[in-house]
Amino acid sequence: MERSVLERLDFGKMGYGCKHYRRRCRIRAPCCNELYSCRHCHNEATSMLSKPLDRHELVRQDVEHVVCSVCDTEQPVAQVCTNCGVRLGEYFCSICKFFDDETGKQQFHCDDCGICRVGGRENFFHCNKCGSCYSTTLRDNHLCVENSMRHHCPICYEYLFDSLKDTAVMKCGHTMHSECYHEMIKRDKSIIDMSRTWKRIDEEIEATVMPEDYQNRKVWILCNDCNDTTEVYFHIIGHKCGHCNSYNTRSIAPPVLPQ
Repeated sequence: MERSVLERLDFGKMGYGCKHYRRRCRIRAPCCNELYSCRHCHNEATSMLSKPLDRHELVRQDVEHVVCSVCDTEQPVAQVCTNCGVRLGEYFCSICKFFDDETGKQQFHCDDCGICRVGGRENFFHCNKCGSCYSTTLRDNHLCVENSMRHHCPICYEYLFDSLKDTAVMKCGHTMHSECYHEMIKRDKSIIDMSRTWKRIDEEIEATVMPEDYQNRKVWILCNDCNDTTEVYFHIIGHKCGHCNSYNTRSIAPPVLPQ
């Protein structure tokens, strides 16, 4: 009896789904009441709608109903079909309303991120300042940048926080897709070590004397590499970070001191 139940639960495993996930259900999108294999299929389809105002993205937590791919029964979100008894997904998260038959991904839900991750819970930790899960190899070994994962990849502009692609964490603490990073260093290897470029700017600044009225003028800068703020002497060519020596900086307003 127990064997037949297990066989029923596993029936159709890996036989249904889409290019994003193998699963035995489709989701009813609450935003447009249409059926899709997953939220990514929904988002790809709606992003192509001719009317810009009709384009929208599905909020995964809002999904309330799914349709079993084996028996075509629509039902409230649950791991097991109420009609035919198959698992709609070997991995199931009731918070994310997420199903996946490929458990080799080692899926886990992170309460701090609020979404499911892959790679095994034991291999990741949540960095509260960066606002995301990072590999344990980066614990106490990365420069924190507030909410560094909650922005778009600077190369392809896809949102990083819930992207399906691997993410690279730079030495400066900023992030981008790993494939975008590797493609970029093929085109411009200088992003790995900018010391020679910074030295050339040092020499150019030394050779370019500012007018007397500007020689003692100071400005506050924010470093885009290390995220530190520094007060430095103004120069028309560039402003060097006092923390990491980078010239990848921009002028900012002076910090407001507490009264």
